[in-house]
Amino acid sequence: MSAVQEQVPTPLFFSDSAVSKVQELVEEEGNPELKLRVFVTGGGCSGFQYGFSFDEDLEDEDTTIEREGVTLVVDPMSYQYLVGATIDYQEGLQGAQFLVNNPNATTTCGCGSSFSI
Repeated sequence: MSAVQEQVPTPLFFSDSAVSKVQELVEEEGNPELKLRVFVTGGGCSGFQYGFSFDEDLEDEDTTIEREGVTLVVDPMSYQYLVGATIDYQEGLQGAQFLVNNPNATTTCGCGSSFSI
């Protein structure tokens, strides 16, 4: 008799640069309760788009990833699209922004905030 092993989804990853930037922004606001929320909504040029906001509240079914005193929050609907993704922060010629490096995305748009599965 063989045991069936359940595949557990890979969690989200929170890059060093994203953690540092969130720490900096939380300190600037002077509110240690702030958490970075990443979410997926319909729309954008590729079908879905990423969004980021700062939030003090958690919902019962939110997933949280904590690193170095910083918390990343994802709602259950968005989590399914973000399993295995890395939340990153980059500064460059196009400006400074949080980005999602998502292995589930089959196509992305040029701005990097829109994708399809």
